[in-house]
Amino acid sequence: MPTAADRARARDKGETDTPISGERKTSLLVVEDDENISTMISEHFSRAGYIVKTAEDGVAGVQAALHDHPDAVVLDLMLPKMDGLAVCRELREKAPYIPILMLTAKDDVVDKVLGLEMGADDYITKPFSLRELEARIKSVLRRMRTGGSVDGASEDAPIVRGKLRIDPSKREVLVGDHQVELTPKEFDLLRLFASNPGRVFPRKYLLEKIWDYSYEGYDRTIDSHINRLRAKIEENPENPQMVLTVWGIGYKFSDEQ
Repeated sequence: MPTAADRARARDKGETDTPISGERKTSLLVVEDDENISTMISEHFSRAGYIVKTAEDGVAGVQAALHDHPDAVVLDLMLPKMDGLAVCRELREKAPYIPILMLTAKDDVVDKVLGLEMGADDYITKPFSLRELEARIKSVLRRMRTGGSVDGASEDAPIVRGKLRIDPSKREVLVGDHQVELTPKEFDLLRLFASNPGRVFPRKYLLEKIWDYSYEGYDRTIDSHINRLRAKIEENPENPQMVLTVWGIGYKFSDEQ
């Protein structure tokens, strides 16, 4: 599996994806068991210049993602052999850097929240327009490429807080000498926090800033991501020293780093 350093070296050589500018074709994996939907998505994105591969069940989807390392995965929630949530969970463990957009046939907040809690970067509810799906994918990929806009930080300036070092241009995180693999959302959260030590970020703000959502019921999505982020960067996640909880409000990055 390529590390962040491997991907950065490839970027420097011009080998990685610049999905909007088109220097290299963007690769897309569609994991969908409905043949009509899969074909529709595949044909649309192929015409748009993407390299598209498909998988019809969750097990095949995981295997294809880990073997081909696509630039993004479109993942159906309801799949045979392994459902979309289980696929998302496994990919987040083994390939956290791959953006995932989840498809769901259920217009249910619970399903959407579960998908986001498992690490999906976005979701879209069936039925959907192909233009909307393409716009969502481009948005996720653009954020991956640019690192997104972050309050109080220049786009590419490294951020150093004690033993923590964040390189936005390479989307790399080091804790001491140890390189940490974060999901796209975990990276965006950490970069936002570390760029503004001491500033308290309410959960609602984080949802709007990082996920572009403003609906009630998504608060626990933030908590799930914070817990996973702490498990990766804190020496003792049960007693965090960097990303701190501000009870009843949200989170902040320690200003003592």
